[in-house]
Amino acid sequence: MRGIPFAHPASMAQLKEKVKNTLDEGRILVIGSQVLLGFQFRATFEPGFELLSEHAKYLKFAGLGLMVLAVALLIWPATYHQLTENGEDTEDVHHFASAVLSAAILPFAFALGIDFFVSAELLFGRTQGVIAGATAFVTAVLFWYGLELVHRKKYAKEIEGERKMSKQQEQKQGSGMKLEDKIKQVLTEIRVALPGAQALIGFQFISLFMEAFQKLPQSLKIIHFISLCCVGLAIILLMTPAAYHRIVEQGEQTERFHRFASRILLWSLVPLALGISGDFYVVAHKVTESGIISGVLAALALVILFGLWFGYTIQQRRSRSRPEQSFRVGVHSLLR
Repeated sequence: MRGIPFAHPASMAQLKEKVKNTLDEGRILVIGSQVLLGFQFRATFEPGFELLSEHAKYLKFAGLGLMVLAVALLIWPATYHQLTENGEDTEDVHHFASAVLSAAILPFAFALGIDFFVSAELLFGRTQGVIAGATAFVTAVLFWYGLELVHRKKYAKEIEGERKMSKQQEQKQGSGMKLEDKIKQVLTEIRVALPGAQALIGFQFISLFMEAFQKLPQSLKIIHFISLCCVGLAIILLMTPAAYHRIVEQGEQTERFHRFASRILLWSLVPLALGISGDFYVVAHKVTESGIISGVLAALALVILFGLWFGYTIQQRRSRSRPEQSFRVGVHSLLR
């Protein structure tokens, strides 16, 4: 029989959570990757594809092949889990899935760089295309591999100490579900945001090849490309926690990872809001043919996004902390 039949129940539960989190991280990546793959296929049949240089067409085809490879790798752990391990949660599944998912985001980074190169070259020229493609690729690699390797080396002893402390707290409390639940929730929140952002960037890439886009003024094309860059940065940030969890934390449930993932999630919403508002301006301008009206509507969209995501929530956080602070001050004054 496969698995770990004589392992301690607590270690079995911990292994189960590690395998589940790793597979969940794979789901986070594969849903959006499949959406982008669909847009990659569609780009070939858009009228604007014929405007590309010969080398750009082959690069787009290479990007399509890389996305096919990325999707194949992202789905692989599921078949390995079912066919090789008969659905059992084992250390082998965890190590295999972690290694495969780490490898899968590299072709994704290459494909992202190619798409940015082709888009920038089409709009601005080859030199700008090379700069944009290289910047996108390097940024993705730095966030998905570089940051993790630096933190893994820098915080190795501290992470090990936190890991032991978490296990001791679980034994004392009889349950470590609070931290586990927080990590599950932040991964779920990322899973909510990422597919939509990847679908949006897919639309942004495909728009470049549409006939109507070619008729837009150059200023609107530039705004669209800036919005594309903002959404691309948001996607890179949203995919970072999954890589961080595997490489730095090695799949362990730690407070450090929860803090990191939460901050990255919030940071990613800033460029995402800017990207949405930027393209909202482009569409509004196409409909109204007025820069003033489009600017007001785009600003309103940005205010709504920032207001709901940050303004209201921060205000609620402060309002809830004030009574607690007042209570503490009152108790302190009474004790004096």
